[in-house]
Amino acid sequence: MRLSTVILPIHRWSEGQKTWQRAEELGFHAAYTYDHLSWRTFRDGPWFGALPTLTAAATATERIRLGTLVTSPNFRHPVTLAKELMALDDISGGRITLGIGAGGNGFDATALGQEPWTPKERADRFAEFVPLLDRLLTEDAVSQRGTFYSADEARNIPGCVQRPRLPFAVAATGPRGLKLAARYGQAWVTTGDPKIFEDGTPEQSEAALRGQIEKLGKACADTGREVAELDKILLTGFTPDRGRPLESVDAFVDFAGRHRELGFTEIVIHWPIPDSDFAADQQVFESIATEALTQLD
Repeated sequence: MRLSTVILPIHRWSEGQKTWQRAEELGFHAAYTYDHLSWRTFRDGPWFGALPTLTAAATATERIRLGTLVTSPNFRHPVTLAKELMALDDISGGRITLGIGAGGNGFDATALGQEPWTPKERADRFAEFVPLLDRLLTEDAVSQRGTFYSADEARNIPGCVQRPRLPFAVAATGPRGLKLAARYGQAWVTTGDPKIFEDGTPEQSEAALRGQIEKLGKACADTGREVAELDKILLTGFTPDRGRPLESVDAFVDFAGRHRELGFTEIVIHWPIPDSDFAADQQVFESIATEALTQLD
C-alpha cells in the first residue's frame, strides 16, 4: 500500500514550498492538491491555482509524485488543460498524475457565470472531456467536433515525458464515470459514499466502498480489462471515520489495514490545517507518514 498526502493551496509560496518539500522528506508516495477556484469554508481566505502550485512544487522537489485531486470540467477545457499538463509533466521530469472527476455544485460550478449543470449534464460533459483529453495527450495533432468540447488542429508536441501519456486517476462512483475509469484510468479515486458521511458508521462505509470496487470490477470486465490493473485510491476525510485515523499511528494502521483488505492500494491523508475540518496533530501526522506502513506490513 502507498501513502500520499493532499496539500491545499492556501499559503503563499514563500511558506507553501516548505510543506511540499517536507512531504518529500517524510517519504510520501505523492503529494496532491485540489484543483478548485475556491472551496467550501476556505472560500473567503487565500486560495491559489493548482497547476501553478504544482509547477512550483515540481521545481522544489526531486522524487515525490505530484498531481491533482481532482481536476474537473467545471472551469477547464481539454485543449488548454492538455497543453498545461504536457508542460507540467516535462518540468517535473515525468512525476505528474492527473486526478480527474466530473465536478460538482460547489463554487466552481458558477464562477464563470454559467448556470450549475445538472448531474446528467456533468456526466455528459465528463464523458466527452476525458476521451478528448486522452487524445490530446497521446497524439501530435487532434481535430474533433463535440457537443461540448472541440479541437481544431490542436498540437501537443513533443507530448508527455511519461508514455503514452501521464496517468489518469479517475474519480467516479456512478456507472458512466466507472466506465470512463475502466477505459481511460490508470487509477480510480473515491472519497466514499457521501450519503452516509453524517450519520453512517465505519462499517457501513466499508460496505459501501466494497460495493463501489465491485462495480468498478464489473465496468472493467465490460471493457475487457482486469480491475487489478488499476490502482485504487481512497481520499480520506469524507467517510464517517472523519479525522479519527489521524489521532494516532495505531488508529491509522487499523484504518489502513481494513481498507487494504477491501482492495485499496493508496490512501491519501490531508496535510493538517489548524482550525479546519482537516485539523490534526502535526507530530502524529508525521509519525504516521514515517511509521505506519512498516507496521502495516
